[in-house]
Amino acid sequence: MTARATGALARNWGRLNGEGRLAGIDLARGLAVLGMFAAHLLVTPDLLWTTPATWLGIVDGRSSILFATLAGVSIGLVTGGPRPLGREEMAVARMRLGVRAGLLWALGVLLIVTGVPVYVILPAYAIMFVLALPFTRLTASTLLVIAAGLAVVMPWIQVLLDEAPLWWTPLGDELSAAIGWHYPFPVWMAFVLGGLGLARADLTRLRVQLIALSAGVVLAALGYGLDRAARGSGDPVMPTLWSEVWTAEPHSSGLLEVIGSGGFAIAAIAASLLVCRTVVVWLVLPLRAVGAMPLTAYTAQIVVWAMIALVVFGNTSLLTPFRELEPFWPLTLGIVAGCTAWALLIGRGPLEWAFDRLSKLIVPSTLTKRSTP
Repeated sequence: MTARATGALARNWGRLNGEGRLAGIDLARGLAVLGMFAAHLLVTPDLLWTTPATWLGIVDGRSSILFATLAGVSIGLVTGGPRPLGREEMAVARMRLGVRAGLLWALGVLLIVTGVPVYVILPAYAIMFVLALPFTRLTASTLLVIAAGLAVVMPWIQVLLDEAPLWWTPLGDELSAAIGWHYPFPVWMAFVLGGLGLARADLTRLRVQLIALSAGVVLAALGYGLDRAARGSGDPVMPTLWSEVWTAEPHSSGLLEVIGSGGFAIAAIAASLLVCRTVVVWLVLPLRAVGAMPLTAYTAQIVVWAMIALVVFGNTSLLTPFRELEPFWPLTLGIVAGCTAWALLIGRGPLEWAFDRLSKLIVPSTLTKRSTP
């Protein structure tokens, strides 16, 4: 190996494992991405916590909620972590996040155009990035209170929004896809602001990690426990506002899903951070490599899926026939291996690098200084 290659490997190793990087957040992102792979490519059973054979169902709905919560954590980290940036620095960070949101939305639309039969989360992700910008100067306690308020109130409003006549117009399906309504931002902002609040609480501290783990477990137990009790009372013959809200059904955006799966996401983030305080951090390096480039990994899955489906079926929209090819393990292991090799040999993920460079090109750090009289 040449001195240049050795130096590059050392730099990339330091970037992935350096003190300034939260390895546990990368691990949690990696788990969220692979969970979405499983939800897309495998037939998942209905989850029963007391039946291990159904535990694969844990990926259904929870992976995307974990991904959204981590979006809030990422926003918090790039805007100062436990101490929000100063006014001028925050202005630049917000504008760059706005640029990234636009790029995310455009990429999401392109992935939708491939025709792969998944609900692409990136358009919703982009909208939530923009909606989170006004909250980036708030404290951890304020953010967590707002997130809790949204979690309690918005599921009731979401039911009414889902019945709006707009969705039944000829353009309803296209609009729904373009704004990622399968991940409705009025409710899902609770997860993003919750993640932002965690970042402001300082996730590097052991005490914060332990409190987050405990709180997440309690919330998950509460949400899923109440859902189990409601199911035990029998389903109504006709859906009612109460039955549509009082549920933890995956992707329902019901109150109990928000509480239970939101708690699960918080617990998963905290557990990942705690695990990475141990020697296990080295065993999960491939998962951390995926989490270091989640956008690249997510996009690669859909693009490769589309290419395989076109070659085999001449059609990208067939879900069951594609699943019958049993693509999960080859595709997942290939992407994990590719991300690991890229992270060590090259560095940042290609899409992460491109988005960062474009946002800095469009919003230079000297922008606010030039505009100040």
